[in-house]
Amino acid sequence: MPRLRAETRARARALQALYAWDLRDGEPLERIASQVWDDLAIAPDERAFASRIVRTIIAEGKAIDDALRDVTTNWRLERLGAVERAVLRIAAAELLRGDPPPRVAIQEAVRLAERYGSAQSARFVNGVLDALARRMGRL
Repeated sequence: MPRLRAETRARARALQALYAWDLRDGEPLERIASQVWDDLAIAPDERAFASRIVRTIIAEGKAIDDALRDVTTNWRLERLGAVERAVLRIAAAELLRGDPPPRVAIQEAVRLAERYGSAQSARFVNGVLDALARRMGRL
């Protein structure tokens, strides 16, 4: 398997932090992310990129979740699996920041969903994020 780009690995690190946060209700995301990344001895470049994603989710979490709720009309965000919820939040944060380009953010999210979820998760994530990016005027 080819070595993944630092940004791709960093998104997986953000996913690990969000997943752990989801399971530890009430603890601050920033603290959990730091603990997870310390435990895994994450490289500084990956950590810096993952931290930008996590900080966006901390700062814009309500807006991100509200935007995701608007495009997951048949699914309540709370009922989604932790992996899918984390992947959607990561991509939504990147779409909100405008970096990377929308198609890259969506494709990276689909890859995360395939790797840590399932083919069904990947299709769901793709559909939700396509709808979100269109609603945000990014596609």
